[in-house]
Amino acid sequence: MSDGLVVSNLHVRYGGVIALNGIDVRVPKGAFVSVLGANGAGKTTLVRSITGLLNLHKGRVTSGSIELDGQSVLGQKSSTIVRAGVAQVPEGRKLFPNLTVEENLLCGAATRTDTDEIDETLAQVYELFPQVERLNQQTAGLLSGGEQQMVAVGRALMSRPSLLVCDELSLGLAPKIVHQLFELLTNINQERGTSVLVIEQNARLALQHATDAFVLDLGEVLLDGKAADLREDPTVQELYLGGGGEAREAYASIQRKRRTPTGERNG
Repeated sequence: MSDGLVVSNLHVRYGGVIALNGIDVRVPKGAFVSVLGANGAGKTTLVRSITGLLNLHKGRVTSGSIELDGQSVLGQKSSTIVRAGVAQVPEGRKLFPNLTVEENLLCGAATRTDTDEIDETLAQVYELFPQVERLNQQTAGLLSGGEQQMVAVGRALMSRPSLLVCDELSLGLAPKIVHQLFELLTNINQERGTSVLVIEQNARLALQHATDAFVLDLGEVLLDGKAADLREDPTVQELYLGGGGEAREAYASIQRKRRTPTGERNG
């Protein structure tokens, strides 16, 4: 039995469009893993597949598997996947704007049956986010973007997940706030042992905090390995970190090999 999240040979389509073309991604228990890629690389589709939301967007898995701690979660309802230990911080926060901060946080505990311990978890979230506690009776829609992101992370933690999936955490936020959030995720990972999967375009910051990373392109894994090694990879530097010399031509060469003469992807 494998510990952590294991995505194996996953193929996903939206109608006739290939979104993921046989990718393998692993998040070992207690790891901090980042998935990088430009828009259209397949990052969001990967998140939807893991969290059980793919069908809402008319996508379907055509083959492959997704397992959490050795148990398949492929095709399960999102509520079942949350109970299994996966919580998501969605792209764009997606709070309930007319509810208070505390009401939004409590929504994160909706799948829990240990209702007598929810207040304890709420207190732990407030300890992590003192600013959120001070705003707990404020209407969520009136908060700043950074404050809303803190609430979104706190809401996910209310389910007491073993795996926290964060989709584009830095989107629309000031750099200082983003750095604070990544530091917080690192603390949650190291001090609580919560596994973290960050789907992110801010490659520099993601690679700084992650232990391992995967680079997606056109629905396939282009590169993977230790985050420290990928920071030094010339292709990653050129495409995501702003430098690397000849990596652009190396990347173009990789792309040529991955395509058939008609311009369609192999596989």
